Parts: sequence; structure tokens; C-alpha cells
Amino acid sequence: MIKKLLFFAIFTISIVVNAQQSTSSPYSFYGLGSLKFKGTVENQSMGGISVYSDSIHVNMRNPASYAGSNLSFYNNEARPIKFSIGTTFSSTKIKTSSASDQYGNFSIDYLALALPINKFGFGFGIIPYSSVGYSLQSKNQNGDLAYRYRGTGGINRVFFGFGYQLFKGLKIGIDTHYNFGNISNTSIAYGYNNQGQLLQYQSRDERRSDLGGFSYNLGIILNQKLSKSYELMASFTYTPESKINSENNNQFSTISIDANQVEFVQSTTEIDLEAMSLARTKLTLPSKISVGAGLGKPRKWFLGFDYTLLEASKFSHRFVEIENSSFEDASSLSVGGFFIPKYDSFNSYWKRIVFRSGIRFENTGLVVNNESIDEFGISFGVGLPVGRFFSNANIGFEWGKRGTTNANLVEENFYNINISLSLNERWFEKRKFN
Repeated sequence: MIKKLLFFAIFTISIVVNAQQSTSSPYSFYGLGSLKFKGTVENQSMGGISVYSDSIHVNMRNPASYAGSNLSFYNNEARPIKFSIGTTFSSTKIKTSSASDQYGNFSIDYLALALPINKFGFGFGIIPYSSVGYSLQSKNQNGDLAYRYRGTGGINRVFFGFGYQLFKGLKIGIDTHYNFGNISNTSIAYGYNNQGQLLQYQSRDERRSDLGGFSYNLGIILNQKLSKSYELMASFTYTPESKINSENNNQFSTISIDANQVEFVQSTTEIDLEAMSLARTKLTLPSKISVGAGLGKPRKWFLGFDYTLLEASKFSHRFVEIENSSFEDASSLSVGGFFIPKYDSFNSYWKRIVFRSGIRFENTGLVVNNESIDEFGISFGVGLPVGRFFSNANIGFEWGKRGTTNANLVEENFYNINISLSLNERWFEKRKFN
């Protein structure tokens, strides 16, 4: 156990130091970029619902899930320690009213560990919050290149959570997040002479924000037996509005660009952000409320929904303001569930497989050219038993659409392939002697 914990800690640190969530979405041009974390692969395969929680999977969207009483098949002595790691391959086809393109990304989405101690529980790990990755260009009235934009970076989130079971059927919890990362935005303005010929030198504006600060998430989970066969489950989470620090830098350069699009700096000027009170600013992360409910037969099937409201209209970052864009309150509705033919079958591996499915509808809160950017996804997945103690490998698939071709915007059609490992190990096994 100690060796596994040490390996996990080292692996976590390496991910924290090196990982950035990948995206190539043009909509990551706005605000903090694309908001990324939609739950574990198990959650995503059920349309993104987080209302369901059990003793063998990590639910990182509700800290109350870390708590719970000991399990009968462990002689009421313990619950399993839970490890979870998830990855995603995403392929996206983007199109406008006149052109189309395609790109793919691979990313490590999350890494988490949950530790049970009697009715208490602790969880920690790393997840992505947002991701920036775009390369865009616009043309002038003559059809010549006018501006080129690119951006990289995003915000990652290290979390430490605590949960406690008040009594059978009611659990509460709190997560503390440390948000960190950076966002870089670069724009190049192309100049032409009176004959329409490209000038030798162009102008480049580079802006970078280094971000850091704390946020919190509170959670409640309610389980209620309706009969010997059926169980009602409900959940609630609340993330208060928070402000994180932004250390900003702005450079203005004169550059030349060769035929291979390599940029050569001729001169650079540092913009005095101190004089404009923009060197150090506060960035507002909006509050979020999520409620969910569902009905199921334990270890057999479950069907539930989640509704989330994000006060995205309160998002602000004075250092980066983009014309023709704004934010409105965002919302999402997810419906999904799972089915297990026979979880304790000894003669058929296939009967122990978990089959999951779901659907989600989302208003992202981003408004561009007076058009709200919406997102839709439908998902499927399986949980494959591996090893001992109810460990499993999870595979999920999601197809979806984001955006619109109206108002000269971009429509994205995407599919995601999600793979995760959810591993369980005996925690403080009590030795017995005759």
C-alpha cells in the first residue's frame, strides 16, 4: 500500500508540473477559454450526471462522496481506498458558412485519490478548469490577411476535499481548490501600402496573465431507501464566487515574417501596465449551483438528472476584453444512468459489465455577435471489471455539437473517446488469528 501511495504521489506531482489541458476550439479565444472538467469518465458516459455516487468510484464533482460507512463485504471494517485517472482523445470538425477544417487533441483529464477513515473521507488530485488553444485569422475588404490571433494555456486546479457522514443516508463535504496556470494571447496586425502590397514589418501584441488563487466547493448527498429494492438519491453542490490573482504582462513588437511564417523580432516595447493599474488585477470566477436526483435499484440500474446554473454573467478580467462578445448566465441539463446485468455473476464476465448512457444540453454562457453559444452531447460507455476489489476500466464515447454558423461564427461537431482506470485497494486490513 505504501509503495502504491508513493508512486501515486510522484505521478501526481509530475502531472501538476507538466500537464496542460489541450484544446483547439476557436471559442477558447474568449474569457478563460473552454471550461473543461465535466466529471470522471463514468460521469461523462452518463451525460455528465454527478448525482450518483458509490463506494468504489471517485466522484470529484461532489466532496460529500468521499464520506461513508464501512462495507459489509469487508466485515464492516473498512472501505476501499480509491485511485482514478482519466484521459480523452477528441476529434473535432469545424465549419463556417464557407469553409471547414478538422483537428484532434489528446489530454490527461484528471488524477485523484480518495482515502476513507471510518465515517470520514478525504480526496485530493488535479483536474483542468479551463483550456486555451486557438489559431484564427481575419481578412480585410480586399480579401487580404488583416489579423492573425493565437492563444495557449489555461487553468488547472489542485483540490483537497473532506467528507463526513452525519448519519446513514446523509453526507456532507467541502473541497478547497488552488487554481493556477497562465493564458497567453497574441495578435498580429498586417499592414499594406497604397498598392495593396504587404509591408516589410508587421505589429505584434502579446499579452500574458499568470493566474493563481483559491476557490471552494460545498456538497451534500442524500440516499433514501424507498423499499427493499429501490433507492432514491439526491445531491446538491454550491461553489461560491471567488477572485484569483492575475499578474499581467504586455509587449508590443515590430516583426518581420518569412515565407515559412517564422517571426523575427525587430524591436520590442514593454507596455507600462503599472501606470494603467493593470499590472496586477483580480479575475472573477463565477458562482455555481448544481442539483440532482435519481432513482435506482442498488447494483442493478440507476436513472437520474443534474441541473447546473453558472453565473457566467459575472465573469470579468479587465486585462483581456474582446469586442462583440459578452457573457450571460450559463446552464446545463444532464440525464443519464447505467445498467448492470448481474454484478455478482461468477460464471459470466459479460454480466458484470456496467453499461452507461446519457444526454446533455448546455448553454455555455458565451455570447458572440449576439449569438448564444450552445452545446449538445450524447454519450455511451462501459465499465469493465479488472483485478480484485471491484476495480474497473471505463471506456466512454460522446458525440456532440457546439456553436453555430450564424453571424459568421463557427460550428463544431466533435466526438470524444474517454478512457479511465478506477482502482480499489483494501484500506487498513485487520489481521485475524485463530
